[in-house]
Amino acid sequence: VLRYLLMAFVLVISLYPILWVLLNSFKQTPGGLGLPEKWVFDGYITIFTKLNIGQYFLNSLIVTVISTVISVFAVSLAAYVSARISFKGKSLVTLMFASTLFIPSISISFPIYRLLSDLGLKDTLTGVIFVYASLGIAVTFFILRSYFLSIPKEMEESAFIDGGGVSRTFVSIIVPLIKPAIATTVIFAFLNVWNEYTVASILISKNSIKTLPIGLSNFVGQHSTDWGAMGACLVMASIPTIVIYLIFSEQVEKALTIGGAVKG
Repeated sequence: VLRYLLMAFVLVISLYPILWVLLNSFKQTPGGLGLPEKWVFDGYITIFTKLNIGQYFLNSLIVTVISTVISVFAVSLAAYVSARISFKGKSLVTLMFASTLFIPSISISFPIYRLLSDLGLKDTLTGVIFVYASLGIAVTFFILRSYFLSIPKEMEESAFIDGGGVSRTFVSIIVPLIKPAIATTVIFAFLNVWNEYTVASILISKNSIKTLPIGLSNFVGQHSTDWGAMGACLVMASIPTIVIYLIFSEQVEKALTIGGAVKG
């Protein structure tokens, strides 16, 4: 009984803000979880006609998806080498990844701004993608590295005996075993980039390439009393995060319960 009560309590806490925002996006005056007396769609009409949310949404989607793929792919290679291959300076490389955990992104925003300006990438989606791909790499690195360390070396040795090289072994043997870890890191990287505001506000000034968080901040300043439109904005911003979790939820559950790859 206590277990189900705890589950119900967590469920209510998790769903309450989502339901509140969703229902109030269709109300003229926000308040409570009750159904709207009159369903209005003015908020959604406003954000698509005045805010240009479609362009902001598309920009965020492009930046988030590409930077997440680049980050997870590159860091997975680095984590594999760090976990499975011995070389000089291995401890130093691991320490360098760990050191980035203590560096807040805002503290390096000005050097990044100068660097992108010198490279001609300021105010471009390409520049933002490269910056976002490097944010949060330490968390991704250590999650993947811990999974690589849990895989028995006998599996790689068997692949090497059969004539498989490092690249083939990584793609054919190792990657299928760490799908839960990859799913977990994809979710973390996606959420980290999708919700990021500070760095984007520094690197982006052109309206045509603004991401969703920047666009929403401008909207709040101009239409601060339009609660229905604000609710509609939040609903639109929440959709991708819910979808990405539903896609990878099964793998994330496996990541919490996965056991050894070799038994017996």
